[in-house]
Amino acid sequence: MLEFFYKHRLEIFSLTLEHLWLVGVAIAIAVAVGVPLGILVSRTAWLRKPVLGSANVLQTIPSLALFGFLLPAPWLGERADRLAIVALVLYALLPIVRNTYTGIMGIEPAVKEAALGMGMTDSELLTQVELPLGAPVILAGVRIATVTAVGVATIAAAIGAGGLGELIFRGVAMVNNQLILAGALPAALLAIAADVALGALETRFRVPK
Repeated sequence: MLEFFYKHRLEIFSLTLEHLWLVGVAIAIAVAVGVPLGILVSRTAWLRKPVLGSANVLQTIPSLALFGFLLPAPWLGERADRLAIVALVLYALLPIVRNTYTGIMGIEPAVKEAALGMGMTDSELLTQVELPLGAPVILAGVRIATVTAVGVATIAAAIGAGGLGELIFRGVAMVNNQLILAGALPAALLAIAADVALGALETRFRVPK
């Protein structure tokens, strides 16, 4: 097995970089969209059910089916990597939006009242109190989204988006366990590394009790 990995090291490395690129871009977009959406939901009661409900529905769609639903889209269908990134963003939104909302709403009302009593504006309350105190919960959502995206990104190879899934699908087609492991093991290591790194960051932001 080690000999197989060494022989195909350049291909595995290249596909790992592709996998990282897909996941990295998707999570960056998901955070840029999901955190503001979570903040908006925490301040607008009537948006909570439609936004969180829609995100929940997206999570229930099987990944391969979601890729299939997006294929007819003119701009997305032209590039498999675009399609894969959009699908990964949609999967990542629920934990990020939900945890942003939970992190902000979970702050003690007395803390918010004290901040407002000191003359803070709503934007100052958000940036200086709510986001710093809610950061561990928000990061937990990003952590879940990232680990999930690493796994779902392997399915993106089915539509030609690249990544480590190429080795897995090729191995399944050829009934070659070495090829399957060559794709599965690096993907698992990426998921573990992301989980550990974001978990450590989450711990740093956690306020000691």
